[in-house]
Amino acid sequence: MKKLVSWFASNGVVANLLMVAILLGGALAVPEIRKEVFPEFSADQISVSVLYPGAAPEEVEEGICIRIEEAVQSLAGVKRIMSTASEGMGIVNVEILEGTDARELLDDVKARVDTISTFPEEAERPVIQEVVPRYQVINVAVSGPADERTLKRVAEQVRDEVVSLSGITQAELSSARPYEVSIEVSEEALLRHGLSLDLVAQAIRRSSLDLPGGSIRTQAGEILLRTKSQAYVGEEFRQLTLLSRPDGTRVLLGDVARVVDGFAETDQSARFDGQPAIMVQVFRVGRQSALEIAAAVRDYVRQKQIQLPEGLTLTTWRDESRILRSRLDLMIKNGLAGLALVVLTLTLFLRVGLAFWVSLGIPISFLGCLMALPYLDVSINLISLFAFIVVLGIVVDDAIVVGENIFSHYEQGKPKLRAVTDGTQEMMIPVFFAVATTVAAFSPLLMSEGPTGKIMRVIPLVVLPTLVFSLVESLLILPHHLSHLRRSGTLRKRGLSGSWNRVQEFISGLLKRFIRRVYEPFLGWAVEWRYLTAAVGVSALVLVVGMILGGRIKFNFFPPVEADNVMAFLTMPQGTPADVTARAMEKVERAAAVLQEEVGSSSQGDGSASVFRHVLTSVGEQPTRVIRNRFRGGVTRFSGAHLGEANIELAPSEERPRAQGGELLSSTEIANRWRELTGTIPDAVELAFSASLFAAGDPINVQFSGPDIGRLQQAADKLKRHLRQFTGVYDIADSFRAGKQEIKLKIHPAAESLGLTQADLARQVRQAFYGEEVQRIQRGRDEVKIMVRYPSDRRRSLGQMEGMRIRTPDGGEVPFSVVADSELSRGFASIRRVERNRSISVTAKVDTQKANSNEILAELERGYLPISANLFSGP
Repeated sequence: MKKLVSWFASNGVVANLLMVAILLGGALAVPEIRKEVFPEFSADQISVSVLYPGAAPEEVEEGICIRIEEAVQSLAGVKRIMSTASEGMGIVNVEILEGTDARELLDDVKARVDTISTFPEEAERPVIQEVVPRYQVINVAVSGPADERTLKRVAEQVRDEVVSLSGITQAELSSARPYEVSIEVSEEALLRHGLSLDLVAQAIRRSSLDLPGGSIRTQAGEILLRTKSQAYVGEEFRQLTLLSRPDGTRVLLGDVARVVDGFAETDQSARFDGQPAIMVQVFRVGRQSALEIAAAVRDYVRQKQIQLPEGLTLTTWRDESRILRSRLDLMIKNGLAGLALVVLTLTLFLRVGLAFWVSLGIPISFLGCLMALPYLDVSINLISLFAFIVVLGIVVDDAIVVGENIFSHYEQGKPKLRAVTDGTQEMMIPVFFAVATTVAAFSPLLMSEGPTGKIMRVIPLVVLPTLVFSLVESLLILPHHLSHLRRSGTLRKRGLSGSWNRVQEFISGLLKRFIRRVYEPFLGWAVEWRYLTAAVGVSALVLVVGMILGGRIKFNFFPPVEADNVMAFLTMPQGTPADVTARAMEKVERAAAVLQEEVGSSSQGDGSASVFRHVLTSVGEQPTRVIRNRFRGGVTRFSGAHLGEANIELAPSEERPRAQGGELLSSTEIANRWRELTGTIPDAVELAFSASLFAAGDPINVQFSGPDIGRLQQAADKLKRHLRQFTGVYDIADSFRAGKQEIKLKIHPAAESLGLTQADLARQVRQAFYGEEVQRIQRGRDEVKIMVRYPSDRRRSLGQMEGMRIRTPDGGEVPFSVVADSELSRGFASIRRVERNRSISVTAKVDTQKANSNEILAELERGYLPISANLFSGP
């Protein structure tokens, strides 16, 4: 190594070529590095999801989840199995054991699931895929006083045009109901024409179809044969022949049924700044740049706005690239400021030339790291930018130590080459071990496991290459550049340079006097009283460790990071109508309006801009929780008429007014005030407010699992009461939710003499109230279901179910009340399972100013949880 250092010092061409290669390599690599908000990673999970339309959670658990769990549980490479049975859908997540090939396990899971032949008949085909988080970059809100069909048509046009932009390949609609053609036939119409829903469905299938008929090979050529009578829109379905009578008359479908070419009977709706809205979500995939995607979408919105019908508005929403851009600007600003401070500080004590070459180590080290990032599969994201900011204060130390030592040898009168070589070789081992200790401090992050570990590993993958290139620059490149410095005796004594040299000599004299009069005597005393010095050091170490163990210094693994958005999440009891949820959300919106008056305007421009930039209110879903769950690799749904969310986009923190203490108004303070103004909402199961940028999980999360859901619920209720005794613990909740009311139907024994079975009863009730899917057609880019069912106004009361007629195999009609017994009960909103057992989680948030989550969890583990486990275990 010493010979290498000497060779580089004496061969300036090689040293300069190495420097230029690093600078050019880093500059050329920058366009090739992915720019994303968060680092891309695999969730190490395989998801198996099965739609079971109209089924209750217990039916989904028994018919879908348990069967999939039992099929895959014995596969090698399966770490853990988790599943969720919700209304109409079952999801099983298979967590992959570390070191297992995900593609091989995916193939094995597919093979096992394909062997299951006992799925319910109405269940759709399983969708099996490796869970890969998708990263949303920006949204476009299409809003205005227009009907739903107009909004969706414009939103679809915006989506298609956005996808056609260069560098964008993925966008989808949110808060938009899917298209559906509903053929509604009343019981009276069925009786009048002697029909059943079965016969109506069969007639539609016979009349609405496209079927290839082969070809005729004539002497003139081949002619294809096609039967083309598929209906695609409501009017075409109305013209389908339902009955043909012997006298030649026909009964059309429109004569018997009401055909509604509209939207599926779901409950999603959204208002953006008080107007009906549909969102277009834009995603980044592959090596696409989040910054370029966001810029392209913003340009598109500005140009498209002038082409829209009057009243409709396009607005960018949740532009995540702003966070990335602000962190990038912060890094550049800090880098330039750090470079300027380093140059200024060094020029006060050393030389302008020496300061320049030492400071050059910052851009060389950073560009060297950027050159390595594509090979390490690291992108420019929030975490990597944070790592660059962290290493900024470390990277120049090596060059300062080596440069100062070379200068010291140079001032001793040694020849240039020897001074450079001796000064570098003398500091080579200390500098190497200084870098090695820093490498050792950051290296454990490379071994972190789980999704959090995959994010945290980005930090050492930025810090370590930067330190390596800093070592290369200080030991191989810097020595040659310092070999051209002039001695102090040859420096100019007049002019600006001479004046600055006199300033340096004055400051250097002060520093030398401090060293000679203060530092050297103190150092000598510390060496003489070495045992006392060692005792002081050990005492300080013991004191710090004691403060940590005693709780004086709090530990928080992932502290909350404030966002420029404040969210309110409302959960009403399962079965709550969408209009009731909407009225509850209006109370949340009114509180937000009062809050907007209180916080006033931001300091941007002339001061007239509101702190509240935009407000998105959603009913029937919780979009932010969907995004956060998707980021963690989850596939749990957050949709239903009982759910609502309000999301306020705030002005950037630096533009907000100051609070009473003089500090800038934080989003957490705004969220807390919003909670106070909203108050309680009657019957609400949950009303939570959040101002966090990340969904890092709840500070307190305790999971109970076992076969008996009743005992799990008792254990959860008792733990919630116990947690309320802790100061600073709030938003205490559990994952158990009571489901909708259910009517369990059973065939009456007397009805079996009529030839009816339980299957006949179940199928006819399902046809009437959920509907029978007759067809699925492709209409443009949309897959549209064709459903046959009762009219919507005949599906709103129990009395209408009692009035329906059940068709017997011989064509007769029997009142429902004669053939069926019914029992009213309440089921589950969803059933969560972990390792093939039912599970309930108790969660809570902690005010870090009043309590520490680690201390609370430690206390629970020491005393309460073991006692609780013994109390609720056993037969």
